Amino acid sequence: ILNNSRVSVNVECVQVLKSFSLFVASTNSDVNSDPYDHRYSRGDTIPIYANKVGPYSKHWERYNYYDFPFCSPEFVHEKDNLGKMLTGESLVSTPFMVGFRVDKERELLCKKRLNTSDVSLFRTMIKKGYQIQYYYDDLPIRGLIGRVVRNFTDEKKSKYFLYRHSKFLISYNKEHVIAVSLSYDLESEVDVTDDVEVDVDFTYSIIWWETERAFDERLDNYETSSILPYHTRAHVHSIANSCFTIFVLIICLVIFYIRFLHKDISRYARDIENAEVNSNQEQKGWKNICGEVFRFPKHKSLFSAALGSGTQLLLVMVIILIMGIMGVFQPNFQVVSLKALVILYAVASVVSGYTSASFYHQLKGTSWIKNILLTGGLYFGPFFLTFSLGITFAVYNGETGTFPLDTIITLSLVWIFLVFPLLILGGIIGKNCASDFRAPCRTTKCPKEVPQLVWYEGILPQMILAGFLPFSVIKIQLYDNLLTVWGRGIYTFYNSMAIMFVLLLIITSLVSVMLTSFQLAVENHEWWWRSFLNGASTGFYMTCLGYGMFLALGTVGFRMSLLFVRYIYASI
Repeated sequence: ILNNSRVSVNVECVQVLKSFSLFVASTNSDVNSDPYDHRYSRGDTIPIYANKVGPYSKHWERYNYYDFPFCSPEFVHEKDNLGKMLTGESLVSTPFMVGFRVDKERELLCKKRLNTSDVSLFRTMIKKGYQIQYYYDDLPIRGLIGRVVRNFTDEKKSKYFLYRHSKFLISYNKEHVIAVSLSYDLESEVDVTDDVEVDVDFTYSIIWWETERAFDERLDNYETSSILPYHTRAHVHSIANSCFTIFVLIICLVIFYIRFLHKDISRYARDIENAEVNSNQEQKGWKNICGEVFRFPKHKSLFSAALGSGTQLLLVMVIILIMGIMGVFQPNFQVVSLKALVILYAVASVVSGYTSASFYHQLKGTSWIKNILLTGGLYFGPFFLTFSLGITFAVYNGETGTFPLDTIITLSLVWIFLVFPLLILGGIIGKNCASDFRAPCRTTKCPKEVPQLVWYEGILPQMILAGFLPFSVIKIQLYDNLLTVWGRGIYTFYNSMAIMFVLLLIITSLVSVMLTSFQLAVENHEWWWRSFLNGASTGFYMTCLGYGMFLALGTVGFRMSLLFVRYIYASI
C-alpha cells in the first residue's frame, strides 16, 4: 500500500469499509436466536444449566452454583461462550432431565443428607434472599432457595423453610420452546430453622402446554421483567428536560453570536470595504489572535491518538444502539451485547488507526508508527491494567467470578491477531489518504503569549461546568444502565437510549462551542486541547463508563469546536 498510488489507496479504503459492513452484518446471525438451532422432536433432551447464585439485594455478590450443597449430576460440564464469560457467568449442567414435550410428575432429583453446616448455610441463603438463575434453551429462569415465615414481634422465632420440589411450566409451539417458568410446592418444604441433620428428597415436575406465540416473539415474555414499565415516565421527563436545556443553550449561543461575533464580523467587513483598516491598527478580542488560533497543539501524537480512539468508541456506540433498536439483542442485554461489543471494537480498530494517522499527518507529524502504537494503547492500556488489577484482587480474595484462563487467552489472541493488524492497516491507509490541513488564516511564525486568565476561566472550572450539564441530561439513563449491568432488570428501552445519546452529543457540542467562543473572546488561542477536555469532562461524572465516554465525547467536542472556529475565522 505504501508504494501504490492515491487511487489504489482509495480503492483499498472502499474495500475495507465494505468488509467492515459485511462483518458487522454477519454478527447478527450470531447474536440472534435462530429457530433452526432451537428445533426439537418429541423426547429430545434439552439440558437445564445453572448460573451463579447470589442475594437479590446485592447483585454484584455472586457465587458458583456448586459452591453450595445442591444436587449435582455424576459428571458436571460447563457451557461457555464469549458473551457469557464476559459477564462473569459460568453455566454448569444440572441433574434435571427434561425431554421435549415429556411431562413428569414428582421425579426424583436426588437424595441428600444435610448436615448441620449445610442446614445453616441454606438458612443463611434463605434469610438473605438468595436466587438461582437457570437457563433452558437459552431462556433465563430465576429460582428461589426457600421462604421465611417471619415473626415480627420476635425475629428469633421466625421460621425458615427449604423448597424441595420444583415445578417447571414450559410452553411450546410445534417444535420450538417458547417460554419457561419455575414455581415451588409449598406443601413440600423442609424446616431448616434449627441446626439439625435432615434427610431431604429433592423432586421436580415438568408440565408442557401448547401456545400460539411465535418463536420470534418468545423473548417478549421477559419485557415484564424489564425496567421499562417502571421508568417510562422518568424517561419522558428526562427527555423533556434535555430538550429544554438544549433550547436554552441554543438561545445563549445565538445571543452571543448576534451581540458579539456577528457585529464584529460585519464591522470588520465594512471597514475593509471602506479602506479604513490599516496594518498598524490594533485589533481586540478574537480577531487579534487570527494568526495564532490555528497553531498546532502541543503533544500532537497524543492528541491524534485521543481523536482516533474516541472516533472508534463513538462508532461502536452508534452501531450498538442501532442494533439494539433493530431488535438484534432482544431483551437479554448483557450476554449478547457484550459479545457484539468485543467484535465491533476489534473490527472498528481500522477506523481508529485511520483517523489517528490521517490527523497526525495533517498536523505535520513524522513519527507515525509511534502514533499508531500510542493509539492502540491509549484505551486498551488503562483497560488492561484495570482488568489485571481487578482479577488479581479477586483471586487474592478467593472470588470465584473471575474470567477463566481460556477467556483471557481468547481475548488476548483477538487483540493480537485482529485488533492490532487492523489498527496498522488503518494507519497505513490514513497516512496515505490524508490531505493537508487547510486553515482559513495564516499562522504567524512567533507564537503570541496567552494573557493571564481569571480563575473561573481556567481549565478545571470549565471542565466541571462543561461536564455537569451533559451528565444531568443522562443521569436517569445511566441509572437504568447500571441496574442492567448489576443484574436487577432486563433493558428494553433502546429507543429512549438512542434519543438520549443524540441529545447528549448535541449538548456536548453546544457546551464545547460556547466555552471555546468565550476562550477566544479573551484572546486565549490554546483551544485545541481545551475543547477536547471540555467535551470529554462528562466522562469524569460516569464511574463505570467514564474513560470510554471521555474519549468519545472529547472527540465530538473538538470536532464541533473546530467547525465553529473555521467558520468564524473564514468570515474575516
